[in-house]
Amino acid sequence: MIRKFLIDMEGTLLTNRDKQYNEQELVINLQKGDETAFVELIKQFETSIFLCCRSLGLNESEAEDAASETFLAAYEGINKYQGKSGLGTWLWKIAYWKSVDCLRRRKRLRQNASNLSEDIADSRNYNLTIEQKETVEIIWEKVNQLPKLWSLAIILFYREGKNISEISTIMNVKKETVKTYLFRGKKKLSTILKKIFKEELDGIE
Repeated sequence: MIRKFLIDMEGTLLTNRDKQYNEQELVINLQKGDETAFVELIKQFETSIFLCCRSLGLNESEAEDAASETFLAAYEGINKYQGKSGLGTWLWKIAYWKSVDCLRRRKRLRQNASNLSEDIADSRNYNLTIEQKETVEIIWEKVNQLPKLWSLAIILFYREGKNISEISTIMNVKKETVKTYLFRGKKKLSTILKKIFKEELDGIE
């Protein structure tokens, strides 16, 4: 993602591609909104910021995203940089919190998926089957096949962590309607998954 951005940016900045800045010049030009300076910022710190994100436990894709968010946040907040620490240190601080945010999102996503699997499971044997069949992936695949309003409500509640009131506002429906969508969606999802796992178990016998 970062490399693609660099390619896109450099395509419009060919006349300045060889220009380099020292740190003070880089900050001054960034604060002026110089896009060439932004490209230089990424070039100078891309590797170290990516490694920072990886060192905190992000996979390669997550680290790329967190690094991209770091540079964007730095570009948008460069006028707040006061030079009390080095530019690299300042970027690392941003990268640290972006990585933490990513880890929190990952944990929340896994927990919400787990909660959903528990909600739609109604017997001990079914729970065991869910674990064996890597149900998290199966669940979200089937959620996307539900009627759109049911699917959206489930995604907002379980995957995005929105509460009933927030979903009501997003979908522009009453809270009771959101609850109905969730109830019907989970009921339909439970029926679908029971059929899937029953067929697989029957095939083993």
